[in-house]
Amino acid sequence: MNIGVLALQGDFIEHIAILRRIGVDTREVRLPEHLNDLDGLIIPGGESTTIGKLAVDFNLLQPLREFGRQHAIWGTCAGAIFLSRDARRTQPLLELMNITVERNAFGRQVDSFEIDLDIPALREVDPNPAPYHAIFIRAPLIESVGEGAQVVATLPDGRIVAARQCKWLATSFHPELTDDDRFHRYFLEMAAS
Repeated sequence: MNIGVLALQGDFIEHIAILRRIGVDTREVRLPEHLNDLDGLIIPGGESTTIGKLAVDFNLLQPLREFGRQHAIWGTCAGAIFLSRDARRTQPLLELMNITVERNAFGRQVDSFEIDLDIPALREVDPNPAPYHAIFIRAPLIESVGEGAQVVATLPDGRIVAARQCKWLATSFHPELTDDDRFHRYFLEMAAS
């Protein structure tokens, strides 16, 4: 298994560290040719507008879309926005996943928070999972999931913070900022299927 991490901007180093810790071959992706021979791709948190603009500047937007039509892609925080079809504003998006996302839905940096979530989907990699400690930093909200997409995780009040569609995964929070590798292993299962 060889998983790329989009390394244009954001916290790609943290994703790479977790992947290497669990024994996965990984590479930084900055150019279209870096997508060759990958089984999946992670788009990290950061700033979604900047990631989109850099993807355009490096001629990556269309190659990323083509890659996503056949391979697994996981977007965390800004990566979830970039993966979506609708971010309620004009910015470069992959437009792969049938979700609508609201940027910075929980407020500014000072409104960042952490919460333990019950995520039944993680039973695929851990039959008796403990609650998942999710870290939200200027996080987006998945306002809605459209046809083909399904909810993976919600806050206690029902707001959607993770969704899946085919081989695409979007999380509003930052699994790469914890020592818990279950979401990375969950994504590897998706990439292998």
